[in-house]
Formats: sequence, C-alpha cells, structure tokens
Amino acid sequence: MSSDPKPRVHGIFHKGTSTMTFIVTDPTSLATVILDSVLDYDAPSGRTSNEHNEKVAEYCRVHSLDVRYILETHVHADHLTGAMYLKGLYPDAKTGIGSRVTEVQQTFSSIFNLSDLRADGSQFDLLFDDGDEFSLGSVTCRVIHTPGHTPACVCYVIGDAVFTGDTIFMPDFGTARCDFPGGSSFDLYDSVMTGLYGKLDDSTRVFVGHDYQPGGRELQFETTIGEEKRSNKQLNATTSKDEFAAWRSERDGALGMPNLILPALQVNLRGGRMPTPESNGVSYLKIPVNLIGREK
Repeated sequence: MSSDPKPRVHGIFHKGTSTMTFIVTDPTSLATVILDSVLDYDAPSGRTSNEHNEKVAEYCRVHSLDVRYILETHVHADHLTGAMYLKGLYPDAKTGIGSRVTEVQQTFSSIFNLSDLRADGSQFDLLFDDGDEFSLGSVTCRVIHTPGHTPACVCYVIGDAVFTGDTIFMPDFGTARCDFPGGSSFDLYDSVMTGLYGKLDDSTRVFVGHDYQPGGRELQFETTIGEEKRSNKQLNATTSKDEFAAWRSERDGALGMPNLILPALQVNLRGGRMPTPESNGVSYLKIPVNLIGREK
C-alpha cells in the first residue's frame, strides 16, 4: 500500500446520466484532479448547460483547490464530458485519457464520417499508457490499462484509491457492458482479474464511475477491492472467464443503446469540443441512420 498521504475524495452525482464526477485532492498541497466531468445536454433541444460543471467548480472554489488535471477514464457513450468548460476555468490544468483513444477515434471517425477529426489523440494534453505514473502534489498516481468496455479504458490509482470508471461498478451491480465496437468480455475479465484484483491490495478504496442504484437503494459509489473480489455479482474472485463471457453476452444482447451515445461520442472523441462550426457559425451533431445498434 502507498505511504503517500491519503487523498481526499469528493464525489458529485449527475442524476440524469447516473455519472460520478470525482474531485481528488492531495491534502498537503491541495493539488487536485477532476475525473469524468459532465456537460449537461438536453437531447430534444440540442442545448448544453453547465449546472453540473458549476457544482464542481464551486466545490473547488470553496476549498481553494489547485486543479492540475482534468482526466477521463475512457470515451464515454452515456454523457458528454465537461472537460472543455473546466479547461476554460483552469487553463493550466492538463486534460488526459488512455493512449488507445486513437483506436476509438479511428473506429467512430469512420462511423460518423468525421472529416475534421484527427484520430491521433491530439485533442488531449496527456495520453497515458499502462503503468504510467504522475504526481498529484505529494500523492503518487498510476495508470492501469483496463480494456474490455472499450479498448481505451484506464483506471487511475491515486494514493490508496482506484477510480474504475466503467470497468467495475458497486458489487451489487457488477461490470460494464462489452458490446461496443472494440469491446470484449474476455479482455474485461483479464483487466479486472489481473489488473485490479491481481495488482491492488484488498484494502484499496474503489470509486466507481456510475451508480445505477439497483432496487432503488440509496446512492453508493465507494467500496474496496476486497469487497469486489468477494461479492461482485458478475465478476468476483471465483468467477471463471467462460462463465463471465456467457453472462455478459446474454446481458449485453438485451441492452439498448445509451440515450446519449450519438452526441456523446462526437463530442468526447474531440476531448469535449463541439464539431467545427459550419458556414453559419453553428456546430451540428450527426445522426447516422440504420448504422448503430441492432435491427428491431
């Protein structure tokens, strides 16, 4: 276990997308990372707003935090990132994501026919590889590449805590789906068994990227590696790879596409930027017809 100071973790829940944004702070220097921010988006009107971002910013203001990083665990399909709004508030902060984002960009650049998208990761300040380390003040941070949900998923180990994004959720919900392009239940199994359960102490605090509150229970977003290994309903320490893959395949086959997948991907592939404005100064999001999802 790390001997670094224990980071302070504050979670802000975005109810509309069941997303957790985490504000993680070195208690010594107040150096801070914001993980998985959210831009509010009203699908019927196509309008964005920053109610959630302002909650994040207000917390940082009240506590005089030094925001140094604005990071993503992956290219989200269920919400739009608020990274660019926050970058405007904290211009010295570095944005970052897993280096295999380029694969996701290449895949969806083709699907959406995005002629203005450079599929080289240049939309982000930092591209992380497995095992990369960086400092948050006096706290050591490490990146674990955890493909399966998407090829580019990463988890961030910050001091005694790990932030898992969509890789694993609370034990009573399980894991992320694996049926998006480039996803793989076999990869996710290895990512969890080897990358998380195998490398992290049981006492490691786990902070999950979403909580869907199964059964209507109260919001929960913190557990431990030991508890996940004991009781994750889909993937615990005794689950076999074939058992998990079969369960995940059946479950994913019954799922529809996330409500915001079409706008979210087009924005998140660009690191939170809107598409290049057209001749009238307006940005437009595309809707590919009969291309994404399954036939009814």
